[in-house]
Amino acid sequence: MRNGFVRTVGTAVCCAAMALGSSGCVKKMLIDGQLESTRKASPALNTIGDFEVARGGAYGSIATLEGLHRLAPDNADGLFLLTKAWAGAGFGFIEDDYEQAEDAGNEELAEYHRTRARGAYTRAVFYGLELLAQKSDGFEKARRNVDTMKAWMKDFDKDDVDALFWTGYSWIARVNVSKDIPDMVADLFIGEVMLERVLELDDTYEHGLAHVILGAYHARSPLAELDDAKQQFERALQINHGDLLVTKFQFARTYYCFKGDKANYEKLLHEVVDAGDPMPTQRLSNTIAQRRAKRYLSPKREQNCGF
Repeated sequence: MRNGFVRTVGTAVCCAAMALGSSGCVKKMLIDGQLESTRKASPALNTIGDFEVARGGAYGSIATLEGLHRLAPDNADGLFLLTKAWAGAGFGFIEDDYEQAEDAGNEELAEYHRTRARGAYTRAVFYGLELLAQKSDGFEKARRNVDTMKAWMKDFDKDDVDALFWTGYSWIARVNVSKDIPDMVADLFIGEVMLERVLELDDTYEHGLAHVILGAYHARSPLAELDDAKQQFERALQINHGDLLVTKFQFARTYYCFKGDKANYEKLLHEVVDAGDPMPTQRLSNTIAQRRAKRYLSPKREQNCGF
């Protein structure tokens, strides 16, 4: 509501200036309109099932969005699209390159792609925090501990679920590819608290994806909160009926891997691979999950679980 009011007032002021001969308002309206339309159209990318076509389209979109952001740095649609685009590129494409290099035994190339993934998530976090600051600028004080973060989260409501989810997810994903950096690991709770707030506001968001991310978070090691992880994954499956395939993929590669349950690990991954096209609106996400599920059925990946 606040963002819409600010945008309306800003446009009105700009248009008054245009009456005096300024063309700045026209440019602002055109850019704002383009970003608004792009946000409405952006779900179309997820209906593409061709991994390579989608990857090219995603990278091209990021370049365009970065340019538009340069022209309209405060535009909320632009900040959201960049947060989501960098996060999506990190998980869907750059981490895929990282895993391929790992499986090929090319440590130098794997480290290169791991650094790329960290950079993508860092950029997503940067834009996400810029977007959240438009509602409440208390992040630097809030990040001190869990209690201060939870208090800050009360400033955000259902209108902010998009920003909270993609920022929180990016924060956790960045730590996942930075486990050798103690300062980042120490701040992992920040992403968790953001996603917990998403669940409070709308736990069905993106077909229960916040439950999936928190499930993987709680199953981040054999000594983590595996019972909590199972509850999160089971709730996600209640919401999306298993049609959002990343749910089963993450359930297998984290929880069942660390539980040493080879039967359920393989069962879920085979269900992902054999699922076909269960959710056309999430075709790209499901294609990525199927691609990675095949990889995690390899002897090398299973050996990593101790099977």
